[in-house]
Amino acid sequence: MPWGDGTDRYGGARQPGRLRYRAIVDLRELQEVIERTYGELDRDRGVAPTVAWLTEELGELAQAVRKGTRAEIEHEFSDVLAWVASLANQVDVDLTEVIERYRDGCPKCGDAPCSC
Repeated sequence: MPWGDGTDRYGGARQPGRLRYRAIVDLRELQEVIERTYGELDRDRGVAPTVAWLTEELGELAQAVRKGTRAEIEHEFSDVLAWVASLANQVDVDLTEVIERYRDGCPKCGDAPCSC
């Protein structure tokens, strides 16, 4: 469902022409959207430059966490997730499958919270 009141979930003005939905996007859906949107460009760019872009985005996230606003932090998290999905698509990794090792807690000791 769209937010409907013209604001994002934090009360800020929504960008014109963009709807915000209260929907959960799973990792497989994220990879599919990234593939449809950027797949050809990503493959043309290649894996090594994608890793470089991901690294840059991680640096921007670190800076936002240290000194940024909530909106800047969220923006950088979304960029990092998009670049992780892009890289996973390029190396044929299904993020939904690989995250399964964390389903029940720590993949090493099996506990939640971790007792390692």
